[in-house]
Amino acid sequence: MSPTEREPHQPGGPRGRRRRRPRPQGPGPASEKEGRKRGKQTPAPPTSTASPTSNGEPDKPQGQLTWKGFVLSPFQVKAVEAIRSGANVLVSAPTGAGKTLVAEYAIEEAVARGRRCIYTAPIKALSNQKYRDFREAGLDVGLLTGDVTINQEAAILIMTTEILRNAIFENPALLADVEFAVFDEVHYMDDRERGTVWEEALIFAPPSVRLVCLSATIDNLEELGGWLDDIREQPLEVIRSTLRPVPLSHRMYASGLGLFPVTSLEKARRAVGPAPQRGRGRRGNGRGQRGGRGRSPVAEGPPDPVPLLSHLEDDSLLPALVFSFSRKDCERLARAARGRQLLNKEEKARMEALQRELLVKFQADEREMDGELLTLARAGISYHHAGLLPIHKELVERLFTSGLLKLLFTTETFALGINMPARTAVFASLRKFDGVDFDWLRTRDYLQMAGRAGRQGIDKEGLVVSLLGARDVREAPLRRLIEGQPERVESRFRLSYSTILHLVDVLGRERIGEAWEKSFNRYQHSGRQRKKRERNERREQGLIDAHLAFLEELRYLEGDELLPRGRIARSINGFELQVTELLMGGTLENLPPRALAMIFAALVHESRPTAPTVRLGRDTYRGVRAEVDAIIRHLSGREAHHAIPRAVKPADWGLSTAVLAWHDGAPFEELEELSPIPPGDLCRSLRMALQLMRQVRRAIDPSWDLFDRLGEARSALNRDVVDARRQLELG
Repeated sequence: MSPTEREPHQPGGPRGRRRRRPRPQGPGPASEKEGRKRGKQTPAPPTSTASPTSNGEPDKPQGQLTWKGFVLSPFQVKAVEAIRSGANVLVSAPTGAGKTLVAEYAIEEAVARGRRCIYTAPIKALSNQKYRDFREAGLDVGLLTGDVTINQEAAILIMTTEILRNAIFENPALLADVEFAVFDEVHYMDDRERGTVWEEALIFAPPSVRLVCLSATIDNLEELGGWLDDIREQPLEVIRSTLRPVPLSHRMYASGLGLFPVTSLEKARRAVGPAPQRGRGRRGNGRGQRGGRGRSPVAEGPPDPVPLLSHLEDDSLLPALVFSFSRKDCERLARAARGRQLLNKEEKARMEALQRELLVKFQADEREMDGELLTLARAGISYHHAGLLPIHKELVERLFTSGLLKLLFTTETFALGINMPARTAVFASLRKFDGVDFDWLRTRDYLQMAGRAGRQGIDKEGLVVSLLGARDVREAPLRRLIEGQPERVESRFRLSYSTILHLVDVLGRERIGEAWEKSFNRYQHSGRQRKKRERNERREQGLIDAHLAFLEELRYLEGDELLPRGRIARSINGFELQVTELLMGGTLENLPPRALAMIFAALVHESRPTAPTVRLGRDTYRGVRAEVDAIIRHLSGREAHHAIPRAVKPADWGLSTAVLAWHDGAPFEELEELSPIPPGDLCRSLRMALQLMRQVRRAIDPSWDLFDRLGEARSALNRDVVDARRQLELG
């Protein structure tokens, strides 16, 4: 986030922390905790690194505050004052309002005093972007993402939240002189799969580390702040702003109805009429009947975006981000728009020159100029999703930030943290797969994507358009999406096996329950009815006991003592049981590096339900695969016996042929015929396999033969487009 992306001074924007009712405390008496906070010495405000104001006066904590020559908005002023007073801060503001500036201020203040800072982000793309931003600003910065380790001793360390959580347990010396840990997009702790990692990092971060938590707008910000205030030593300031630097105008678009505001929704519904009766309106042009009064003006099926895109082009409402929740649809929509020529002669020449410059920078093949992505881009059009190779995503992002891409069709990940605003944001659909079923978007997700509309300093307002079919007009929760309150953040706390082993080693078995007592899960249940609270506590304690019993059965621990298996599993995250059993059971003992590469890729890979079935030949180590499957099936069976939900992930061998070919030196282009998944997904799986092999090498004795063979497998896999460090250093 550039410091120029700030919220204008408007009255009534931010709100400070409200006084809350007394809350149940974590471990230890409440009075003792409050006494520590009252008795803690508040450091004097540091000398500001901000530039002087126009009249030569230095910055002042009260009234108008400037930093680097920019006047800060009210919520930024409150956050800076809280940081200067020695507090933690939790800042909530709309996308593009300038939350990141608060983190940048804290970081530069700390570094100026010789302290270090950590910046965490939910996705590697955002971590990489922040690394480049700080590096270009001339700061001493390093990067740790699992894929890449650069300058680990730097004053500012950018890392994924998983890496921070691991460092807290495994490498506390890394955090010894850290003053701030920034949690960007902290509401991501609501994520079903990864949210528990955020919670663990917030709970177990060293007491001396202060928190700067940045969040999109959420409903229960005060509750989240109350929990953080309970579990951290320093006081916490909750700061909320609802103002946007560039206001948004929300519109709907339906063929036959054109653009209309949400206030005209009832009129649009009357025009569309009731849903067609079963068996009617399902054929032909897909238009439904209107109760005997003729055809509906709006198609029942997916809306056609062509008229809307033409309208945006004709009315100078580009560039536009078109959000689609299907990778295939992103590509299909981009190809359907290929006939448009959105760049003039001068822009087209600049685009071609930039493409050639980027290909040289990333040492990419000149033939990329004739590929679909760059060919489309020379017309001002492109697409972006996780299935693309990292180098291709990087190229598209660089072209978009140049201002030369006018239409970008993309999935929702493009809106997460990455600072790439447009004039207009378009929703090709308001429904997406939530991991279980297709459902309407959450308000929080809608607002995060919508927030990419409106470029500060360029646009007076951002336009957000939702494409609607007839069913959407009738059923979509449009008022909730546009005017409703974003959803609450819910705890996803679930201690991993490796975390439990670390806690047993540090605290002892009897104190494991203290981890849950500090969790957001417990805090959220503390205000509920006694029976519900007690039922939740029994359930959580039962899960912890079941995990401990299972680990004891596997001979990972005995009482408070970690056994050899436990010491290995403690250092492996995500696949600790599978890897430890394969290691200690001898399955990996005499395998060549190519077989190890195949196994580790199978452990991390998970096929989509729609992925084609892959038949493997005899040369893909059939006997070894059967042995690995049997070991993991046994683990799953014993987990089920202990009533532990979410069984360990089985090995997925769908990538085996491609991985073996890549290990043996095949060019990446040849893998497309051997892999059942897109190139970007294959690259990500290979990088995850490399990361897991790295963890295992750290966990075992270097004198083991396996240590060297894993190193050989890593060297064979970590090349060309899979080598994340190479791409980052080139770019």
